[in-house]
Amino acid sequence: MTTSSLPARSQQVARALAAAGVRGEVRELADSTRTAAEAAAALGCDIGAIANSLIFISDNEPVLVLTSGRHRVDTKALAERWSRGKLHRATPDQVREATGQVIGGVAPLGHPTPLPTVVDAALSDYPQIWAAAGTPRTVFPTTAAELRRITNATELPVTT
Repeated sequence: MTTSSLPARSQQVARALAAAGVRGEVRELADSTRTAAEAAAALGCDIGAIANSLIFISDNEPVLVLTSGRHRVDTKALAERWSRGKLHRATPDQVREATGQVIGGVAPLGHPTPLPTVVDAALSDYPQIWAAAGTPRTVFPTTAAELRRITNATELPVTT
């Protein structure tokens, strides 16, 4: 698939990935990848190899948590580990404002401004992981180390 055949939001993500030196290409799938379970089924991989991009609000600013699809974020524990104020889920409007993307398709980069980011330590358990690429049907392959590099993230456990 050529970049020009991707949706506009995914083209923007593909350009950001290329600028960051990421070699994995954005793919548009026939099936939805809106949830980790849908993405894992569409890609034929373990649900834990899906990097969910979750936007929270902390200290009055949006933050990005890239978590393994195999579990949920313990917001209290993560806020303490990250030395941040309370984390609460962003509304759909806050997600779109912070990222330019919709819930279910938020990519780790390609946002109007970079966000403070945590990469879940559990993603390092997988040699290849998949992240959203700007829409609920687009993804790209990567690694936990690459995600940390391209987002300038801190690696932390996100569960208790």
